[in-house]
Amino acid sequence: QVQLVESGGGLVQAGGSLKLSCAVSGNMFSLRVMGWYRQAPGKQRELVAEITGRISTSTTAYAHSVKGRFTISRDLAKNTVYLQMNSLTPEDTAVYMCAGGGNKYDYWGQGTQVTVSS
Repeated sequence: QVQLVESGGGLVQAGGSLKLSCAVSGNMFSLRVMGWYRQAPGKQRELVAEITGRISTSTTAYAHSVKGRFTISRDLAKNTVYLQMNSLTPEDTAVYMCAGGGNKYDYWGQGTQVTVSS
């Protein structure tokens, strides 16, 4: 059984940075796809970044709204996936959730709140 636990959220001023972590318990090698979603109040859940494939052939993809500002990465030795978020704006305020699976998102974390003040 795979469990995902996010950390690193908090309150930051506009223009600041945060780095989210997603600790994976279980077999991280079985998770071919890992991603970060976010959901703001009154809005639909949005996939902001994902990393797919095996170690040497992995690819990343980003939502247009975060491209150039967010970076997804993973450390297999630490069983952790990260989301580095730079140049944050109030529009980035949301609950951020880590998700993973073999070919689709089967496992989800509880989420961590990110609040960006203007």
